[in-house]
Amino acid sequence: MSFRLAFALVSVAALLVDPTGAVSQDMLHGVDLNGPDMTASEMTRAEVDALLKAVPQGDRNSADLEGKRLSHLDLSGLDFSGGNLHLAKLNRTNLKGARLDRANLNQAWLIEADLTEASLAKASLLGTQMHRARLGGADLRGARITADLSGASLNGAKLAGADLSADMRNQSMGLMRGVLKSADLRNADLSGANLARTDLEFAQLQNANLTNCNLNKADLAGADLSDANVAGADFTETDLASAVLPSAAALAEARNLDKARNLNLARRPR
Repeated sequence: MSFRLAFALVSVAALLVDPTGAVSQDMLHGVDLNGPDMTASEMTRAEVDALLKAVPQGDRNSADLEGKRLSHLDLSGLDFSGGNLHLAKLNRTNLKGARLDRANLNQAWLIEADLTEASLAKASLLGTQMHRARLGGADLRGARITADLSGASLNGAKLAGADLSADMRNQSMGLMRGVLKSADLRNADLSGANLARTDLEFAQLQNANLTNCNLNKADLAGADLSDANVAGADFTETDLASAVLPSAAALAEARNLDKARNLNLARRPR
């Protein structure tokens, strides 16, 4: 079965489970993550490097790697800026320090990929699978992200101005949104980010910069916001059940905290 067909079938199944489309994307269901399609590579690092270097410098339509199987490769430090990596398989691939600015990573697979200190500024990550990916110190400023980053490490990542909000216009595959369940976002810069309807259940947000964030209808149940900067952050209908809140002084600078859901069930920091 081709990936495109499998993707479509999973999408239909999601809608059958919940015809309103109000479900989080789950493209892992029924996928063999240990099969060759998800673990093997059809190119070497040298071949990928040669393809990237063959693109004229400054060409906005960079290298085309759509659907390529590049899992488990060492692609650290390479420049994919503006490249087309739609549907590419990059599971457990080493992309440390790689440049992926403005790259199309829509529906790509980066499960347990290492993107430490990588640059993904203004990249497109729609429906991207990034479970347990490592993005410590990565630059995702201005990126559009409806990826599944469950269990991912984003300690010190830069997400200022990023848009992780739900795509309310296109719900044929369920509610596509940023999913950061149990993700490590300690010390991350999320200033001015759009986190509306984002799933941040049990996320670690200690000392994160959430200034002027849109948290409208986001799920922060069980999240730890100890020492987070929430000045100007909008908590309208944000679910705060069992969340650990920052100090009263910090909360005084937030917006619409009184309109948050389950505020009475939130916890003060120890």
